[in-house]
Amino acid sequence: MLKTPEKILKDVFGYDQFRPLQREVIQQVLDKKDTLAIMPTGGGKSLCYQIPALIFNGLTVVVSPLIALMKDQVEQMRELGIPALFINSSLTLDEYQENMHKVRTGKIKLLYVAPETLLTQRMFNLFDSLQLDCLTIDEAHCISEWGHDFRPEYRQLVEMRKRYPKAVCLAMTATATGRVRQDIKSTLEFGPSGEFIASFDRSNLMLEVVPKLDAEAQTLKFLKAYPDQSGIIYCFSRKQVDDLTQTLIRHRFSARAYHAGLEDDERRQNQDLFIRDDVQIIVATIAFGMGINKPNVRFVIHYDLPKSIENYYQEIGRAGRDGLPAHCLLLYSYGDVQKQRYFIDQKPLSERKVANQHLEALIQYAESRQCRRIILLDHFGEHYPGQNCKTCDNCLRGSQKQEDITQAAQKFLSCVARTGELFGAVHIVDVLMGSKNQKVLKFNHNNLSTFGIGQELNRGQWLDLGRQLVQQGLLVQDTQYRGLKLTPKAYELLKTRSEIKGQVLPALEEEKEKPVARPPASLDYNHALFYILRQKRKDLADHSRVPPYVIFSDKSLIEMATYYPMSINAFGMIHGVGEVKIKNYADIFISLIQDFCQQHQIHEIVRNLPVK
Repeated sequence: MLKTPEKILKDVFGYDQFRPLQREVIQQVLDKKDTLAIMPTGGGKSLCYQIPALIFNGLTVVVSPLIALMKDQVEQMRELGIPALFINSSLTLDEYQENMHKVRTGKIKLLYVAPETLLTQRMFNLFDSLQLDCLTIDEAHCISEWGHDFRPEYRQLVEMRKRYPKAVCLAMTATATGRVRQDIKSTLEFGPSGEFIASFDRSNLMLEVVPKLDAEAQTLKFLKAYPDQSGIIYCFSRKQVDDLTQTLIRHRFSARAYHAGLEDDERRQNQDLFIRDDVQIIVATIAFGMGINKPNVRFVIHYDLPKSIENYYQEIGRAGRDGLPAHCLLLYSYGDVQKQRYFIDQKPLSERKVANQHLEALIQYAESRQCRRIILLDHFGEHYPGQNCKTCDNCLRGSQKQEDITQAAQKFLSCVARTGELFGAVHIVDVLMGSKNQKVLKFNHNNLSTFGIGQELNRGQWLDLGRQLVQQGLLVQDTQYRGLKLTPKAYELLKTRSEIKGQVLPALEEEKEKPVARPPASLDYNHALFYILRQKRKDLADHSRVPPYVIFSDKSLIEMATYYPMSINAFGMIHGVGEVKIKNYADIFISLIQDFCQQHQIHEIVRNLPVK
């Protein structure tokens, strides 16, 4: 029977329909037309080359920068019955030779290789003896110097294009601005080929930014809403990672650390514990995450400010890859902004402009009271069609009632004026709150009339008020030194004592105990059955030495706990259940479901497959 993309999608991968643009990209590749595909993390990029690989007669080579990603992908392919291998530095000599032999004999459809391994004479000799049908470049943004993760060896991949011109090239990434996209196509010498840009919107992600007042307390409070759930917490420094990890362990959370300062074995072990659901929380620097395809991450916390919107988008993209709701929390402070500026100032002059542009875009995102999706998507050149996404903190807050903040605003503006319009918001708040730190005393600002007059608000409230005054055009910030200056409008308001409207954030202790409302789960499933199925999945995964999601995703288990499939036909309708999964696991899981339903007098729910 003719192998069509639709048939492979259902029979091999167990999916009923393609996600947006997947089918179009697959057809472009099958037509041997070079393609650049920009799809969000969790948007199904892998299928765009895996399905053509099963249709092509020859070999598909996938260039990936990370060993963890290769290992993960190959494990998933093998579980689906797809002949796949990787070749990288993690292999022993015997493993390397064995894998090379399997590829040479034509037994492999998908080969994952690191760029530095690919561009060697030994690999060229291997490919020269084979039919190479497709070259897929994953994380293609690494090609561009304007990208957030530039890797020089990626720019050399054009040599593969020249050596094997009959192989179609598919370049894929989740994050690329227009400039980066153009750079990728130019470097790879793409002709007027197809460019596919899927929506950057991840509608299942709840986006929230809160003032960073007591980061440790805020994090602990947040985690209580996610018991026994997988999550990632990103910190700026290794020390912060270690300190926070120990704090979480003391509070009986299942957590491990990950950063470049750990021994390789410990770092690898901690990552494996997290991937295999033996540890629920990983606390990490940005060194963690590339290549992690764990689909059931239910939250990502940015304990400190990320470097750019691209980094932020990529890091929150590790949450909710299974399409189920996930929560992304960013703790934001001026202190973190200043820290980032300090490190930018240490860069060569040629790099500072781009770094500052990245930071400014992130500040705009964090400080805005507009729908966060509008700002986020706009950064990537996409227009969000609505005004209220209902899954970000600003939209869930709704149009907040404006109140009279004249007195507080006058204090802030007066303090800016009396300190000489030379200092940033953090210093202004220190003066208002009566801090006697070294900087305040050095400039004798403890002798000003505005010193200590701001005790009615806390630090976070004052900083937020300062941001509002900037947004209202009463203050401007010097782009080089970050000092605040009054505008003519502000001088006029101070002179006339006109009313100023705005909002005062609630104090931390006044906030409600529950976090901002989260989007509802897509299905109302039986939680007791779900946990039984999850435990069986874990046992099977441990026995096979693979991550649990390689057996079944949470989404698959949730559907089982919703529809109670008790026949092979019904089980085959579950998301992610293909022919190999039916063969390997149907009897095991159907038996568990039958026993549970018999005990609780539950009947199978008949459902119809979507019409194709």
